[in-house]
Amino acid sequence: MNYNIAVVPGDGIGPEVVGEAIRVLNAVGKKYGHTFNYNTVLAGGAAIDEYGECLPASTVQACKESDAVLLGAVGGPKWDHVPGDQRPERALLGLRKALGLYANLRPAMIFEELADASPLKPSILDGGLDILIVRELTGGIYFGDHVTETDDNGTVTAYDIERYSDYEIQRIARTAFEMASKRQGRVTSVDKANVLDSSRLWRKTVADMSSEYDNITLDNMYVDNASMQLIRDPKHFDVIVTSNMFGDILSDEASQITGSIGMLPSASLADGNFGMYEPVHGSAPDIAGTNQANPIATILSVAMMLRYTFNLGTEADAIENAVKQFLRDGYRTGDIATSGEAVCGTVETGEKIASYIA
Repeated sequence: MNYNIAVVPGDGIGPEVVGEAIRVLNAVGKKYGHTFNYNTVLAGGAAIDEYGECLPASTVQACKESDAVLLGAVGGPKWDHVPGDQRPERALLGLRKALGLYANLRPAMIFEELADASPLKPSILDGGLDILIVRELTGGIYFGDHVTETDDNGTVTAYDIERYSDYEIQRIARTAFEMASKRQGRVTSVDKANVLDSSRLWRKTVADMSSEYDNITLDNMYVDNASMQLIRDPKHFDVIVTSNMFGDILSDEASQITGSIGMLPSASLADGNFGMYEPVHGSAPDIAGTNQANPIATILSVAMMLRYTFNLGTEADAIENAVKQFLRDGYRTGDIATSGEAVCGTVETGEKIASYIA
């Protein structure tokens, strides 16, 4: 089989970690008889430097013509002077909107070998942790109207509009229920229905959708309580479904309780099988070019690509098992190493994981 992937290396450590993910993907292709074709295009700071804009139309078109997109992190202090609507990070919002990527999947899991890296007590984490956060990605306050105005007295007022339609909520709820049906069968819908009209519509719509899924248990939780329970009782959660802004905050919180943001992948899905895959972490320009970056989050992101876009479950398992073997054999990158443990660089980590697959 041939698969066409648009590669957006990004900024900072992005090109380094993407390079190792491609190394692993090529090892999968060689073992299982697949060919992965890569079309490298620019977005973010690299695109600003090359084209004067963070998201060229040619990049969007190349992504649309691909089967999936692999994205490295974008941004960095080099572009702090750029106007807000053209900052590197705006490329992410532009890609999500242009490609119809409305469902963001962010797993928060703890590898047994890294349990000591979590800030939570062992008694809380006993038996492991595996949460999937399903975040609505193209609606809500991030895509609503943003207004700053000055009245006749010189008073400056700013406001941002949170807006959701029942259709937007239905499709993200369906994604969450479908994901839960392949896991533990539990969905927690997070909102602020005691205050916000948009959340009251969210809660009603998710509840209506749940009637189609008799095998799924649904509970509702206010976002402030959910943020506390993620620390106090994270095993309460299986699949969390929530709005764009709440999902942004909760998924970052969940990433920290796992011990290292460098281990966490993500997928952003459209209707059908198309998706964009990227690590959760940022561009880390302070370590760019030093061979210190942890590529495992990006490597696990291509495992998600194989699973969700290409329907290659066996191949996805091979990558995930190779990562586990890497950890079991005592290898560590700098961000997850404890005192006395040998540290692998970016390239060495990619090479070792690829060798386990081969």
